[in-house]
Parts: sequence; C-alpha cells; structure tokens
Amino acid sequence: MPKPRWIRRWLAALLALVVSLSAAQAVAQSATEPQTPQADRHLSGTAGSYDVAAVRILGIPALVVASPQVHQSGAVVEAQRRAAVIEGNLRLLYAPQALCTDSELLSEELLEGVVLGGPKQQRLCSGDPWAVQGDADQLLIEAQPGPAGSVVLQARLPDRPVPLPLLTVTAADGALYGLQPAQLAEQWREVLQRRLRHARRTMQPEQLNLRWKAALVVELLLLATSVACFKLWTLLRHRLRDVQQNAGDSTAHGGGRRFRMLWMSRIALVLVLLQGVAMVAIAVAVIPGQVPLALELILQPLEVLSKTAAVAAGVVALRWLYRLLLRQWRSNPNVPAEQLARRQQRYDNLLQAGQRLLNLGGLIVLLILVISGLPGIGAMSLSTWLAGGALLGALAFVFQGLLRDFVAGLVILLEDHYAVGDWVDVDGLGGTVEDVGVLATSLRCLDQRVVVIPNSRCDRLVNHTRIRSGVELVIPLPPSNPQLEKALALVAQEVKTFSVDDQWQGVLLEQPNVRGVKRVTPVAVELSVLLTTHAGDQWAAERALLRRIVARLEQEGIAMAQVQSMPVL
Repeated sequence: MPKPRWIRRWLAALLALVVSLSAAQAVAQSATEPQTPQADRHLSGTAGSYDVAAVRILGIPALVVASPQVHQSGAVVEAQRRAAVIEGNLRLLYAPQALCTDSELLSEELLEGVVLGGPKQQRLCSGDPWAVQGDADQLLIEAQPGPAGSVVLQARLPDRPVPLPLLTVTAADGALYGLQPAQLAEQWREVLQRRLRHARRTMQPEQLNLRWKAALVVELLLLATSVACFKLWTLLRHRLRDVQQNAGDSTAHGGGRRFRMLWMSRIALVLVLLQGVAMVAIAVAVIPGQVPLALELILQPLEVLSKTAAVAAGVVALRWLYRLLLRQWRSNPNVPAEQLARRQQRYDNLLQAGQRLLNLGGLIVLLILVISGLPGIGAMSLSTWLAGGALLGALAFVFQGLLRDFVAGLVILLEDHYAVGDWVDVDGLGGTVEDVGVLATSLRCLDQRVVVIPNSRCDRLVNHTRIRSGVELVIPLPPSNPQLEKALALVAQEVKTFSVDDQWQGVLLEQPNVRGVKRVTPVAVELSVLLTTHAGDQWAAERALLRRIVARLEQEGIAMAQVQSMPVL
C-alpha cells in the first residue's frame, strides 16, 4: 500500500535532520579526537635480517609475518604494516564492522525500513555488505599460487562467489621459517581455518549471551566470597583492637595471639583485593578479544606481590646485616669507658634511622620494579626517558626544601650532632630529643609539648648532654657586706661534703670546682661553682647542691643578694 505524500515528506525532512546532525557529530569528532593508526597496536621486532610482527585473532597471536629490513628505500612493506593489514582482513570474517555511528545506523533504518523499504542484505550499517558473515563451519581457507613464487591464502564463503584474499606468504616468510612458501602456506592455512572458525563461533549472539551468563555467575560467587573475606577482616580488626586494649593480656601467649590475628587480618585484606582484581579481569574477559588483557590484569598483581616479597626479603637481610655491623661498631674494645654510654646512644639512633632509610630504599626499588614491569614502559623511546628525567629535575627543584632537610639529617646522623635522649637548644627552644628522622627532629619540651624542627634549621644548636654534662652554680652575695671569706669557706665545705655523698658520688665525673668570685656588680657579688656530671645529671646535681649551700648560708647568718627585676615597659 503506498504511503501518503505528506508522510513521505515528513519522514524525508526528519531523515535530513538526523543525517545533518550525525554528519556534524562526525566532523566534530574527527576534528577533536586524534586518529591512531591501527599498526601502532602491534609490537614488532627484529629477527636477524628481518623485521617481524605478530598477527592476532581475538587478541591472541596466530602468525608471525616477516619482511627484509628496510633502511632507506621503501620498496618492501614493513612487517608491522603487513600485520596490521592482515589483521584487518581477518577481522572481516568474525567481527561485525562498525562503519557507522549510532545516528547513521538510525538514519539508515529510517531510510531503508520506513521510506524506501530496501532489502536488509544491502544495508551498509546493519547488514553484511561484503557477504563475509555466516556459519563458522562453512568457512574454508584455501591456498592459491601467487606472483614470484608466493602463495595467497584466501577465504572461501558460501554466499560470496569470489574468495576474500587474506594474506600472501612471501619468500621472506619462508626463508625465516626455513620452508618453501607452499609448505609454510599449508601450515598457516590450517592455523587460520581453525582460529577463524573459533572466532566466528565466539562472535555469535548465542555464544556472547552464554559468556555473559557464565561471567555473571562467577562474578556473583566472587562477590559473595569478597564480602565474606571483608567481614572476616573487619571482625579480626575489632578483636585485635579489643586484645590491644586489654591490659591483662600482656603475656607471651597474648603477644602470639595478637601476632596471629594481625597476619590473618592482612591475609584477609589481600584476598579481598585479589578477588576485586579477579572480578574486573572476568568482566574484561567477557569482551571478545580481551582475554590477554584479562590475564594480564590477573598476573600483574601476582607479579607485584612476588616483587614485593623479594624486595621485603632483601630489606630484611640488609637490616640484619646493618644491625650486625652496628653491633660490631658498638662493641669496639678501643672505645674509652667514658664514651660507652654515648656509643650505645648513637647505636640506638643510627639503628632507628638506618632501618628507616632501608625501608625507604626498598620502597623506591619496589616502585621502580613495578613501573618497569608495566606494559609499554620498556619500549619507550629515549626522548620519553629524557622527558621523565627533566620532570624529576623539576620536581627536585620544587621540593628542594625536602632534599635539604634530608641531606641535613644524614649529616646529623653521621657527625653525631645529637641523638635520641639528648637535651638540646635549637633557636631558643629546649627539649629532649625524641626522634631524629631523615627530614625532621622532634623535641619534647619541659611542658611536654612536642616541637618538630626541620633538620636544615638545626644549624645553631647547643647539646647539653653529649658524652658528659656540666653546669655553673652562681651564688649571689650582697655587695654591701658579702662576708666573702666566710662564704667561700662554707661553700667549699658543702661542696666537699656533696662530692663524697654516696647518692651523688656516682653522678659526678670530677670534683666540683669552687672557682671563687666570678663577677662584682652593684647588685651582687657572684660566686661560681662548676659541676661536671654524667650526661643529663647536671640539673639534678645543681638543684641538690644549691639547696645545701643556701641552707648552710642561712644557718650561718649570711644573707643572699636581693636582685630586683627590671620593670617591664
């Protein structure tokens, strides 16, 4: 029944609008998206005097074609280009050709199905214009003699009167394999027929649906096991927190229990991550031709785990060796007795910092191994590596402050400026060194605040507790009637009594030195006593001796000077 004229005009106008929109979209895409040649996906190499490249079917290599190496002349087609052309010919036999965009496909459906009513076999976007699709078992690969002793492999299809040429087995191919072109063509014919029939079956709608259903079942099973492993991980973390908070569980049995639970939680977390990667890999494997990529997704985490285990074993061995060398250095019999305590302090500090550096070095080595193992990294050109080096140089310039702190930290550790446990003054801040890192130093002040100072700022530093400590006691006497001789005698007596006291005799390294009058000012006559003690004991000895001297002077009726504070303006 013929359609009314106004319906045809309306459909024609709608078709023209759709075609114009699709054409504009195609022009915009071609203007904004860079076109990547098909041959760029192929990895080529050399085999003696030949360039070689793999030909893939559904992403899996099937053949390796060759061509003589070409230097200046372009008379011979390169192997990489040959492989790309052959893959395109083979793809015609099993992959639907997406020559049209979605809008163009809809336009063809409207034009042929509604307006013109043409046969479906003649449609370019949704049909089979080259008659290359069909039953998989009806595909035959045959060999025909070609020019100059070559052999042409072509596909014979029931709905196509003329065979479809696929590739030409050249003399270079035969010479590389050590066969005559006819013998090599027979081998390739069997491989191509077997592989192409499998590819045609794989691309059938019923096979694709079966793949999706099987993948969905496996994905659901993996999801269930992932949820179970995640719940196990959370349960172990909660129990580990409870065990750590239990103050009574401090025995060896409790420590072993915490160790086992910690490793079980780590294994559960790794299983969750591996199952997540497996789910992604299975989803990728459903897509025809992406099985190698899916296997690569599965093997990549396993390779990373193996590299991590190898690097961890190396770091553990280096830490053991480093600890052994440090112990030998600490137990050196030539070290003076007064420096043994300092040597132990430096041992602890160097051990902590060295282990951190080894861990950092292991992490850097692991990152380099993982990045170098990524696909395509090893095939990068020299210019790419130079660009990466320039980028690292720019990052080093940007983060030069961190590099300066790192170098300053190494100098502090090697030259023994200070160590953990020392009392230091840095830019007016005083405190006990709690941590000497590779970038910063942590001080614990008297008010228990923690101050973090970058290592590069520790240039003006006073260490009060390196090997030995000392302190100067200042006793102010009134300038009008100081009773100087009597006061000096009393101070000398108290110093002598203090030096033979069992409580303080082991603290003092030398006899306290009564230096006499230090300074005379209008405010006071100052007496000076110098104490030399073991590292860190100077302040306790100072307070004890001052208490004794002040009590003795008060007992003998000698007054102390009254120092008036300056008014604050």
